[in-house]
Amino acid sequence: MLDLVIAKLSDGHFVAGILVALGCAASVLTLAMPLLQTDNLGRRMKAVSTEREKIRQRERERIAVNQNKAALRIAPKRLFKDVVDRLNLASWLGTERAKQQLAMAGYRGAGAEYTFLFFRLVTPITLFLAALLYMFVILQWDKPVLMKIGVAIGAMYLGIKAPEVFLSNTISKRKRSMERAYPNTLDLLLICVESGMSIEHAFRKVSMEVGAESIPMAEEMTLLAAEMSFLPDRRTAFENLGVRTGLESIRALVTVLVQAERYGTPLGAALRVLAQESRDARMTAAEKKAAALPPALTVPMILFFLPGLFAAILTPAIIQINHWT
Repeated sequence: MLDLVIAKLSDGHFVAGILVALGCAASVLTLAMPLLQTDNLGRRMKAVSTEREKIRQRERERIAVNQNKAALRIAPKRLFKDVVDRLNLASWLGTERAKQQLAMAGYRGAGAEYTFLFFRLVTPITLFLAALLYMFVILQWDKPVLMKIGVAIGAMYLGIKAPEVFLSNTISKRKRSMERAYPNTLDLLLICVESGMSIEHAFRKVSMEVGAESIPMAEEMTLLAAEMSFLPDRRTAFENLGVRTGLESIRALVTVLVQAERYGTPLGAALRVLAQESRDARMTAAEKKAAALPPALTVPMILFFLPGLFAAILTPAIIQINHWT
């Protein structure tokens, strides 16, 4: 087999054909890459605009109910909703914490809740049955039956935790993205406010500009502007922003916005102080990471760098000693 591979590689026509094929594949991939790229910012902004329409519809329905008018609600016909409603999963699988985590992960609306509940039911059952099928039929594991059942129960437990782990990872990525974009967001918001824009227009403008750096932050700013336009109280919109993001820095911004709305305090001065604090906090975090590098690099240097250095220094001396002896 090795001789055949060497003979093929030594054949000039075969190597030329391989290179031509790789060149053609690279050319096709280069031409197709612009068509395969997805506009994540446009997609998320479209989703937020859909959420804004839902807010508008909800507020209209609330006003209609207050006026003793019947509100029309169209129930979506989906597999997830049918399963969740028929089995009444919302009563024993859905929790307020799960709903809050869905909002923090960027999944909004009834569809996201039904999907989460559906997979929270189906995933452990699927993994349990798959583990049983693999151990008893495919693998035919020569172990006691109780051990096999225990492994299947472990797989079922992983299926129970898998949706929660997925939500936790999504929330962490989303928080990191918003935390990185927070100082620039404050700077843009400060510029817009001091230029004379209204607070709604300022948040809408910031959402358009900050999308190149952080799509989640642009999404939250757009949704905040929508809620400020349609909710009867701006304080509710500000508090919803703090709940959705779950970041202490944004909660500080929410506190400033609420105080400015209630007491009429100057918003520009407060935003300037927050922007400076966020810059200082970012610099402190960078200095902390830089200070933690030397201890972290000690073990890799001992394991990988020093042996090579000793070999490069001692090898010529050993060769000379052997030559003299």
